[in-house]
Amino acid sequence: MKSAAIYRRVSSDNQEREGTSLQTQLENCLTYCQGKSYDVSYRFSEAYSGLSLERPELDKLRELVRTEAIDVVVCYSLDRLTRDPNHGVIITQELEKHHVTLETVTEDVDNTELGQLITYIRNYASKIEAIKIKERTSRGRKAKAKLGHITGGGFARTYGYDYVKKHDGNSGKRVINEIEADIVRQMYQWLVNDGISTTGITNRLNSMAVPTKRGGYWAKQTVLAILTNKSYTGQTYAFTMRKNQPKYSRPKEDWVEIPSVTPAIISQELFDAAQKQLQVNRSKTVTITKHQYLLRGHIRCRQCGRAYTGGIHSRVVKDRRYAYTRYRCMGKVRQHSPFERCHNKNWWCNKLEPMVWAELERYLSDRDLIKNELEKQHQDAVQLNAFTAELERIERQLKALDREQHQLLQWALKDFPADQVETENRRLNKAKETLKAQKAELEAQFKTSQDAAINVPKLEGFIRDIQDKLPNLDFEGKRLALDMLDITVWIDGENVEVTGTIEPELLGVTQTTPARWF
Repeated sequence: MKSAAIYRRVSSDNQEREGTSLQTQLENCLTYCQGKSYDVSYRFSEAYSGLSLERPELDKLRELVRTEAIDVVVCYSLDRLTRDPNHGVIITQELEKHHVTLETVTEDVDNTELGQLITYIRNYASKIEAIKIKERTSRGRKAKAKLGHITGGGFARTYGYDYVKKHDGNSGKRVINEIEADIVRQMYQWLVNDGISTTGITNRLNSMAVPTKRGGYWAKQTVLAILTNKSYTGQTYAFTMRKNQPKYSRPKEDWVEIPSVTPAIISQELFDAAQKQLQVNRSKTVTITKHQYLLRGHIRCRQCGRAYTGGIHSRVVKDRRYAYTRYRCMGKVRQHSPFERCHNKNWWCNKLEPMVWAELERYLSDRDLIKNELEKQHQDAVQLNAFTAELERIERQLKALDREQHQLLQWALKDFPADQVETENRRLNKAKETLKAQKAELEAQFKTSQDAAINVPKLEGFIRDIQDKLPNLDFEGKRLALDMLDITVWIDGENVEVTGTIEPELLGVTQTTPARWF
């Protein structure tokens, strides 16, 4: 009596209705084996895609084949074993090598070369059909998303919202959970206004015993997910992540916005400020070093754009080794720039740090200068609404010009005089170029005004607190000042330029002598 193994597989609930459920397959396979007088020694069952060769139960079956512990593999149909013809060839060769036959309930399996070709073609057609089903399903989900229907279960677990399920023809949507929403707003305020790190926010939430969505303790990953979730600004997107690959996001052009399902908890300006602060925090996060570098994370190369990093430089003088701390461009390091290395100057820490801090201290000590600068930034912040209205006006004019050019195309198709059409088209293109230039200038002004609206309130409070402490600031106090002022030190050979949220020209450009031994 031959020893048989039954393999069953489904990949979706639809197969239950199609008569290929796991139980249905088992019953038919047992009946088939009974008619053949096979001894069913093993039964394998799983819910997995037929397009994958890496399946837990299939792996066990293949191991039995390799040990020649069975004589026959019985499936309900060939597509239950695999839908990929290439995988079918691999499995068939394994079976032949170990003298195991493959039989199915619904069709004959011909092991001749012609039969294998037919099997290959059948599996290929099955694979094409599976791909078509997948594409139709994806297209349907995208169409529902564009109509305002939330797809997928993850939307229902977003902290700060409760989910109202679809009923009476209305699509599912989120509603604000005010208790959780207050926590979300507080988290963004801690990050943007207080400069607290993600770890610090996590610890604070746990120390306050704030419950998570499912209860328990807060994790840093959960906090970071909230601080980077666009949903809190009222935007909802589907198809942002690759299926079964949560660590890899889709390109933004593949995202589908679901309109009118998520009310905003925070403003877009606050969200943008939070992303900027997170980026600043990431740039400041480094491994613990033996030496302190005041300008760590604040220096950039003007020649190649890379960051400068602190390190130790050793030199031997008369058999005695001396060690000095320095800053050098990452573009000089082979592993970061293997093809074209940067030749910008290195700088000794004990020369660059006092020079930059002296400039900042001079600026922060001048109360009249600070007052005038903050008043100017206040004016920039006040103009935010005006810039927004002006940008909307230019957008409307550009759309009107697009409509005129479309009409002009209709004229050309109707054999209007070519010279008249060309003259009109040149006029429209010139008008569009002028509007686009105005739009670019306005967008720059809008960004400045937007940054001012976010930064000025916290900058005012910080400067008030720090001015009287300037002469006695320790290392951490100076680091905080660099972070709050968003200072960037640009190195260009022997030139040092300091920029930040304050006007760059107020700090100026410092000239110095070349550093030696570099």
